Formats: sequence, C-alpha cells, structure tokens
Amino acid sequence: MEQRLTIVTLGVEDLTRSTDFYSNTLGWEKTKESNDNITFYKLNGILISLYPIKKLAEDAQTDHLRNGFKGFSLAHNARSESEVDQIFDDLRKKGVKIIKEPEKVFWGGYSGYISDPDGYLWEVAFNPYLELTQAGDVA
Repeated sequence: MEQRLTIVTLGVEDLTRSTDFYSNTLGWEKTKESNDNITFYKLNGILISLYPIKKLAEDAQTDHLRNGFKGFSLAHNARSESEVDQIFDDLRKKGVKIIKEPEKVFWGGYSGYISDPDGYLWEVAFNPYLELTQAGDVA
C-alpha cells in the first residue's frame, strides 16, 4: 500500500449544520461532487468529506456511538503567529467554539484549538519547522 492519504471523512450528526459551518463559517468551497447525502471539500491535495455518522458507521459495519475525545485532531498551519491570531479573531466573531486560545507551545510553535459543530478539534498553528508553499502545501 502506498504512503498516501486521499480522503478524511468526518461522521457528522447533522449534515446541513456541518456543511454550513465549513462553507459559511470557514469559507470553504464545496466540490461539484457534493450532493444532499455527502459534502466534499478539496484541500491541498486531499479531500475532506462530511457524511452522516450513522450512515458512516453502517458502511463500516460498526457502532456509531462516540464519547469524549476522539483521539486525533485536524490541523491548519498558518505562515506566522499573527496569522494564527487573525484567524482566531475572525472565528471568534463568527461564534466558533474556541477550545484553547493560541499560545506558545512546548514544541516551539504557536497554536490554539477550535471545535466544529460535531466536536472535531482543529488546531490552528504556526509551526516554525514547516515550510509552506504559496498554496499552503507543506514543501
């Protein structure tokens, strides 16, 4: 199996609410493949999809119940500490749930966390050890 990630699918309670969050609050554009049953967003080389959690669990033949911390987070890396602060200021004005305000962190970067409507954690960080291209991909 090749070392590759193609799609991250988030199981969501309410597809309309979650699509509204990613499209309108974060300002992301849905792909033309999105429909009433699933939403896709093209990110830097991968897709993120939103799909009803019960249907996702059914597809995987597993239980859809989730409790507490999911054991992972998603990350958006900014180009500077000030960009992180600007993103948080914008999201705060839009009523996004702030989990942790941005601060200097032990690994040498600067980061904070927000939550989407289903409790998925997004870290917004400046990592001085990553070089980002103009498009935002890791170089």
